[in-house]
Amino acid sequence: MMEPDTQVALDQAAAAILGAGSVALACHINPDGDALGSMLALYHVLRANGVDAIASFSEPFVVAPHYRDLPGLDLLTPPDRFPHEPSVMVTFDSGAMARLGDLEPFAKAAGELIVIDHHVSNQRYGTINVIDPQAAASGVVVRQLIEALGFPLNRDAAVCLYAAVICDTGRFQYESTTPAVFALAGELTGFDVPVASLSRTLFEEHRFEYLQLLADVLSHAVLVREKQFVWTCVTQADLDRHGVTFEEVEGLIDVIRRTREAEVACVLKQAGDHTWRVSLRSLGDVDVCRIAEREGGGGHRFAAGFTSDDTAEDVIARILAAL
Repeated sequence: MMEPDTQVALDQAAAAILGAGSVALACHINPDGDALGSMLALYHVLRANGVDAIASFSEPFVVAPHYRDLPGLDLLTPPDRFPHEPSVMVTFDSGAMARLGDLEPFAKAAGELIVIDHHVSNQRYGTINVIDPQAAASGVVVRQLIEALGFPLNRDAAVCLYAAVICDTGRFQYESTTPAVFALAGELTGFDVPVASLSRTLFEEHRFEYLQLLADVLSHAVLVREKQFVWTCVTQADLDRHGVTFEEVEGLIDVIRRTREAEVACVLKQAGDHTWRVSLRSLGDVDVCRIAEREGGGGHRFAAGFTSDDTAEDVIARILAAL
């Protein structure tokens, strides 16, 4: 059930978009399926209904290969061509303005900044904040916004929204999967969404080099039994040795979290600037969002993350202390 404040914000967001000459859309840096799918879905709907729009995200302006079947990737605008003072800007799945990376200054300069998200840790940095922590994905909120706009769905938007939903529900496996989620999936698949092929490219298809890297990473995973905690890390040296990109290891946490003895799983991934991108997953008894928030990050009770300049050992020590 949507909170009354969320419906008010949806109506405000719809009015702002309908009254705008153009709309600039942006999702968070290193976008995942929910961020990309949500942004592209609204982009397709706006363009189909005569609203001038552009969509982008920060450098590194690279989309992970498993998102290649999302329609509209070829229409994205590079961040250096993003409007510096957009009259209306919409952000997707970004819990903090800093998560916009290179586009953060443009968000600060926007006349109206609409924030679309479902993270309970969202910092509500917009002039209009459409935040629904009960939503299974930001894509769910986007579907509600499209309805508030009075615009019809189209196939390209439906494919993107379906990707958003299955990515953030783990193909309908997580606690966030509700009857409403299945109802939305039913609506979306009515637009001839390629369910089987999309699921394979998003979740099951990897280059052989990735599988070799996975073997190395699993070989040095650590299980801390007394804390019911399992973790591993991927260094830049690992990526270089196997010829694997940073974007390709996004789903590694979903392999680590299969450990039966662990309540909490963690993966540290070393980015090109040598900072760690830390992903946390919980089976539910531990609120990993609280851990991430202590480190300047955020997310949900079951899935959260943060960035750190410290050593991997220091990061893990702090997580263990928090646990």
